[in-house]
Formats: sequence, structure tokens, C-alpha cells
Amino acid sequence: MGLTSPVQKEAEKSILLTSVEKMGRWAQKSSLWPATFGLACCAIEMMSVTNSRYDLARFGSEVFRASPRQADLMIVAGRVSQKMAPVLRTIWEQMPEPKWVISMGACASSGGVFDNYAIIQGVDHVVPVDVYVPGCPPNPEALMFGILKLQEMILEGVPPKYLQLQKEEEALARESQ
Repeated sequence: MGLTSPVQKEAEKSILLTSVEKMGRWAQKSSLWPATFGLACCAIEMMSVTNSRYDLARFGSEVFRASPRQADLMIVAGRVSQKMAPVLRTIWEQMPEPKWVISMGACASSGGVFDNYAIIQGVDHVVPVDVYVPGCPPNPEALMFGILKLQEMILEGVPPKYLQLQKEEEALARESQ
């Protein structure tokens, strides 16, 4: 039985076997469309990741969308002020599901050097964050690394952070009953 015919060998080379779920995750991973949401100096680095030197298009994320209804990834690049937080939350809520968030830079992740009343100390107080990209400002390679990490999470089937939080809340509600 260890012998195979030339037809079987050729079939093994040209047939791909997978599940529909894995194929769907691969398609999601390969077509992340970020929403344009640059707030400070990190936005310049976010914009430069699409130029020919870094070529984010290789990973399927070159289409920055101006409408949140056409985007499934929000890259929060820069500091978030108290006045901008409700706008950011509204844009995030308008995005179709599943949706992911990348916090880009020290200001978006933790408030950075702006420890005052006007700046939110971390965008995770406003929207659930899936990937944090450190730096002040992080270079385009760091953002690309963050996008690649997010793609790995999607391919592995890790749900977006907001869905994880919903499941935890439901579990806590069942325990308290």
C-alpha cells in the first residue's frame, strides 16, 4: 500500500484540503481594511506604511477607508482627548462585525507624556484593543509587525477583544444568578 500511482502523486500536489472555517479566517486575515483615524504624530507613521518602501499592500491592508462601515480594523494612532473619545466610540460602533482595534503609540496605549485631565490614559478605556504597538512614535515596521500579529490571531481563530469581553460578562452574569 506504500506505493502510489503517478496519478495519485499528481493529485496530492494539486489538491488543497481545508475546512470552510479555516478558509474564511484566511480570507479575513488577508483583507483587513483599516479605518483612517490618525490623531497626532503617529498618524504620519501610519500613512507612511502604505508607501512603496513598506508596501502594506503585500498583506492585504492597503485600502484605508474613510467610512467606518467599510472598515474592519481601526488603528488609533496618537493621543485621544476627552472630546474625541465619544467620536472614536461612535466610529467603532459603526464598523461592521467582526472588528479589530490596534492601539498605535505610547499616547494611544497609555496617554504617553500627557498625564493631564484632557487626555485619555489609554484608548482601551474607550474601545477594546486587540493589539498594542509601542513607541513614540512607532516606526512603520512596528505597525506592520502589529498588523501581522493581528493577522496571526485571526488565522488562529482568536476572537476580537470585544467578543471576549462579552463572553466574560455573560459568564459573570450566569454565576451571579
